[in-house]
Amino acid sequence: MSQTTLPPVEKTQPVSAPGGSISDRSRAERKLGWMLAGPAFVVMLLVTAYPIVQAVYYSLFNYRLTDPENRSFEGLGNYWVILTDGVWWQSILVTVIITVVTVSVELVAGFALALVMAKALSSIRPVVRAAILIPYAVITVVSAFAWQFAFRIDTGFVNSWFAWLPGVSDTTDWFGGQASSLFVICLAEIWKTTPFISLLLLAGLAQVPEVLQEAAKVDGATWWQRMWRVTIPNMKAAIMVALLFRTLDAFRVFDSIFIMTAGANNTESVSFLAYRQTISRVEIGLGSAVSVLLFLAVVLIAFTFIKGFRVDLAQARGER
Repeated sequence: MSQTTLPPVEKTQPVSAPGGSISDRSRAERKLGWMLAGPAFVVMLLVTAYPIVQAVYYSLFNYRLTDPENRSFEGLGNYWVILTDGVWWQSILVTVIITVVTVSVELVAGFALALVMAKALSSIRPVVRAAILIPYAVITVVSAFAWQFAFRIDTGFVNSWFAWLPGVSDTTDWFGGQASSLFVICLAEIWKTTPFISLLLLAGLAQVPEVLQEAAKVDGATWWQRMWRVTIPNMKAAIMVALLFRTLDAFRVFDSIFIMTAGANNTESVSFLAYRQTISRVEIGLGSAVSVLLFLAVVLIAFTFIKGFRVDLAQARGER
């Protein structure tokens, strides 16, 4: 079965002006968009540009906050120290593991929840959506404390409830090793942010034309065939946005690690490494260099997603 697309329609007027230029309507929409988003964009640029420039500047110096008089120019020396240190690559590995595991599970679970919210009866749909979105409304620190208390030996209930599982007993220390600690951290992140992805995917499901589903049913397509050939291809833009936002957020994970393990048992993420260098050790130069590398990694992730998905957001909103 081939992918179902919208039937061709006769155009009564040209969408774009001759010569490949944009139409007057598109030009007016762009102008309106800049008028609405321009002030917020300028404010955000001013708020974020100064810390970034300051971090780049400080990263070029050997600068310790408790000894500001002995600040010396190092050039790229701080970056060389970080990139040749095993602690950096260990934090990169931990960050990548948390990002890949949480985002993969959240995408599947979020899509399932989006289908539930989209297909729920109109009478109970608001209740279902509110119940699903409750975890996302919980503050991350509060969520991390709740999961920590649940898995601790002295205050938790997980060991007693799941003692029937192999490897789980009343004395199981979930925060005593790297693998088990990362497991709890990933669980907390998945519970907290899956509703965010489901909300974005629900918006994507609403944009899939019902006429495509009906045409696929007439062609004899099964539910799985309609899902893979009709639904998912037509919500590619929503999937890209959900994955991009969540991946960037997961790669900067800090709160859950800070509350649950404080970086112990090799659970230190890149953000936590930047915090430890800058706040705990007051090494402003090294901490700023870690922050700059984290910023570059986030930019690289965003660029890879945008180029990899090859989504034309202009066409996704209806400009054909």
